[in-house]
Amino acid sequence: MSTKLSIGVYAYEHTEALLDGRVTVDGVDATFETAPLVSDIFRRAVEGHYDLAEFGLTYFLRTFDLDDAPFLALPILPILPNRNFRHSAIFVNTAGGIVKPQDLAGRTVGEFALYGHDAGIWPKGILADEYGVTPDQCRWVIGGTNHPIPAFDWVPQPVPDGVDVRHAEDGQTLGAMLESGEIDALISVDVPQAVLDGSPKVARLFPDHEAVERDYYRRTGIFPPMHIIAIRRELAHRPGLARAVYDAFTQAKVLAERKYLDDATKQHMSVITPWFSTLFEENRRLLGDDWWPYGVAANRKAIDTFLRYHHEQGLSKRKLTCEDIFVPELLDT
Repeated sequence: MSTKLSIGVYAYEHTEALLDGRVTVDGVDATFETAPLVSDIFRRAVEGHYDLAEFGLTYFLRTFDLDDAPFLALPILPILPNRNFRHSAIFVNTAGGIVKPQDLAGRTVGEFALYGHDAGIWPKGILADEYGVTPDQCRWVIGGTNHPIPAFDWVPQPVPDGVDVRHAEDGQTLGAMLESGEIDALISVDVPQAVLDGSPKVARLFPDHEAVERDYYRRTGIFPPMHIIAIRRELAHRPGLARAVYDAFTQAKVLAERKYLDDATKQHMSVITPWFSTLFEENRRLLGDDWWPYGVAANRKAIDTFLRYHHEQGLSKRKLTCEDIFVPELLDT
């Protein structure tokens, strides 16, 4: 008799084959669910709605400070297109005199959703490592970028001593505050509407962010992951279960990668983005044929770096390791 599992995951091209049934989990009767917002999946996971679920790394890691941490991770990294280089996630008010990273010191900076969201931890860590700007040198305002959002009260929200953090007022958006100059900068997974509209009042801190991010990858080998698949601990040690799920997610991801590799022969005629094949060739030269790797070995340096940042930024009581967070059965992946 097969095991029944409920699995929550966002609808991406590399999970499409799981959601539409082309790929199944061996020996498991799996029900896949998705949601309009990926944060809804995180919240439902915390509330016990799923057996396995996509989880933002910081949301997942914060549960380790609970008395009874409910999850372990599968090394499916990352599960969404938010495996992004995050230099491009830092925005500034162009009238504020911020022209280099060091100019952020002493400024008021907005951050999307919570202090230390996944797309914020990476740039904060990079700012500290490479430019000497640490979070305690700034004042922080938390909120929604283009739409007001309440505080995420369903997840622990630690704030380290010596760091000034407040939530935006009801009805305020960080994007509007940045455009008006009420805040000096913004770190956000969402692009401010002012940037999308071409406003001269808001720009990225790194104008040529692609070149900066490609250089970062060449130097570090890190393609920053954002999310994992979390499994409830009572299921994590069932022999073969975690590996069956891991293998299914890997198969679905390989199908998505293979489509791009196969379509290169026809210059990606199915993609409407001009010059996409040129971009694909450039990315392939830099990132290789498996540009979206799963498994511990391929991601250990990136995960270790994120775990260090998470602890240094006061979001974990102790510095965790891959051995702490991943299902033991999959540490050999």
